[in-house]
Amino acid sequence: LNYNSLQVDVSRRFSRGLQFRGIYSLTKNLDNGSSLNNSITGSTNAFTMNPLLPASDYGRSAFDIRHAAVINGTYDLPFERKHAPGANPWRNRLLADWQISGIGTIQTGLPFSPQLGFNPTNDGDTRNPIRPSLNPAFTGNAILGGPQRYYDPNAFVVPLNGTYGNAGRNILAGPGLQDVDFSISKTFLLTERVNLQFRSEIFNIFNQTNFNTPNPIVFTSAASGPSPTAGLITATTTTSRQIQFGLKLLW
Repeated sequence: LNYNSLQVDVSRRFSRGLQFRGIYSLTKNLDNGSSLNNSITGSTNAFTMNPLLPASDYGRSAFDIRHAAVINGTYDLPFERKHAPGANPWRNRLLADWQISGIGTIQTGLPFSPQLGFNPTNDGDTRNPIRPSLNPAFTGNAILGGPQRYYDPNAFVVPLNGTYGNAGRNILAGPGLQDVDFSISKTFLLTERVNLQFRSEIFNIFNQTNFNTPNPIVFTSAASGPSPTAGLITATTTTSRQIQFGLKLLW
């Protein structure tokens, strides 16, 4: 395991109840296996492709997120102050103690390995941890980006019978993630010790579609050509916009 990172944490508290905090990390995590118990982690086969040459699996960890940034903030709305001199009590109850907050997350995608749905090496390993070979005639970017075909399967070829593919482990990067959550809350003072808090929370407020990693199987047999589902994305990592309301009694 080889891990290096740069981390930045910036926070600022302003007057009148406004505060922000931003965190950014630049990381690089390398290993030759990211799981001890599961056969699949992050669309990467956890079994060594060539048991006699484990160094060929050295590459990005299945959980390596190269760039990640999180920004959050809160603001106490200045509609009315609870202890303002001469404040109308009913107006105070309705307008005082409102707070809005939000948190935004942006990160690059998890890596994944191109894989074969069969084992051309004849080494007896039925778990099919074999990767294809790079196509020397392919030019351009292997990542297409669309959910129907996220990567170009023409960037790879089936290795010769009895050999291992030369494509590296976790050489492809999956879709990134962008998400913003928002909430608004109000606290009602019931007694000196008891407060009632109303909250409305909106998850994924901009209804951003965040795709999961695509189907990593490039070829299902040596003679059939690229799989029609190679690079197909069938799931998302976050839900669509969701709104919930809640009451919390604090004492």
